[in-house]
Amino acid sequence: MSIVRVLARPMLASSFILAGLDRLRHADQTATQLSPVLRQVVQALPVQTDEKTLARVISGTQLGAGVMLAAGKFPRLCALLLTLTSTLNAVVEYRTADSSTSEARSRRRNQLLKNVSLSGGVLLATVDTAGKPGLAWRAGHLAEAGKKSTRKQLKHADKAVRRIANDVTGA
Repeated sequence: MSIVRVLARPMLASSFILAGLDRLRHADQTATQLSPVLRQVVQALPVQTDEKTLARVISGTQLGAGVMLAAGKFPRLCALLLTLTSTLNAVVEYRTADSSTSEARSRRRNQLLKNVSLSGGVLLATVDTAGKPGLAWRAGHLAEAGKKSTRKQLKHADKAVRRIANDVTGA
């Protein structure tokens, strides 16, 4: 792993870790803030749950994914989870922020830009393969290797059949 990844992943994850921890500690406030979105999610779930529990799950997911991204464990999956949670938080925070004064609107805009920037950073991390080939590349090369192997086996089989045919006709 390069030194850039060793430094950048924990730096990127730190904001999500602290935000997830804070949201987990204050689950009531988180549930209230996320209420417009959580209400719809709770209704769509096949299991009976309340908004506070769902807020804890989202906060715990953000905290856990942040810690794992910082540690470099399953970084692409964790970055995807952080992209989803940060985008949700950005939308909800923007919708619930005070916009009564020009100073409040400026704070609201700056907070939105910060959240969008963080979401963009973790979105980039979802496609970072750390120099290793991704699944699409591996699948394509596996298919190509399969084609080559099949062609080779068919050539060998054709030669064997021709040899047997010659032996039968010659005998």
